[in-house]
Amino acid sequence: MWIIGTGLLLVHDVNEPLKEGYMPRVGPNVHFCQVSFLIVPGVPAIKPGDDLAGIVLKTFPDFQDGDVLVIAQKIVSKAEGRLVRLSDITPSEAAVALAANTGRDPRYCQLVLDESTRIVEVKGKVIVVEHKTGTICTSAGIDKSNLEDADTLLLLPINSDKSAEGIRVLIESKTGKRIAVIVNDSGGSPYRQGAIGEAIGFSGIKALYESKTKDLFGNPCAPSVNVVDQLSATASLLMGEAGEGTPVIVIRGVSFQRDENAKLRDILISA
Repeated sequence: MWIIGTGLLLVHDVNEPLKEGYMPRVGPNVHFCQVSFLIVPGVPAIKPGDDLAGIVLKTFPDFQDGDVLVIAQKIVSKAEGRLVRLSDITPSEAAVALAANTGRDPRYCQLVLDESTRIVEVKGKVIVVEHKTGTICTSAGIDKSNLEDADTLLLLPINSDKSAEGIRVLIESKTGKRIAVIVNDSGGSPYRQGAIGEAIGFSGIKALYESKTKDLFGNPCAPSVNVVDQLSATASLLMGEAGEGTPVIVIRGVSFQRDENAKLRDILISA
């Protein structure tokens, strides 16, 4: 286990009992605790049909209550067999037309159409779509990096919430510990340059932290914080975007609200 990043976070007012679901707040009497971001080493190359939860447990057997397991979408998709060969795709007229507008391979455009419910916007070669899961992304999340065969493409999991739930339930049943699981991927905004890690599925964790409180000047406020995306982005910094080979991160010490019915659509807003 490699402890790559640690930090001190304000987490608890000592005059209040610490209980499950407690979230950070500023108070007159506080203490600090350590949050650790653990890179899980030794994760092998994942193949279709692999028991991903079992592999994680083999490489990281010492889970603790409250751990947040963040897993890269790529290895989830590989384990679920979400691989397609470009040479097996026959483009439709719509795909040929999209290819003419973007300069992309018509077969690639067909996959984008197959994985999407609608096209949101086309800018040059960039195709922004609404994926079948409801998320807005480029090229329906189709990826060709870190694949041995140049003819092979990787699709997003059919239901990343279900993927996260399956991994969480198995790990909890084997360890007796209560954890949360997030499947993350690199996404982007049409209004900003570059990619950032974001959650595409999760289980055991409430996605939004919402509270009614007061600001520094006593004014009432009701912040709504996207916890799963914040944790996903942090984990992505450690995972890397190329050949780092570190697709599994455990975040320990962070406070979150438990929710076994959480789902991606809780945080989605249609474009």
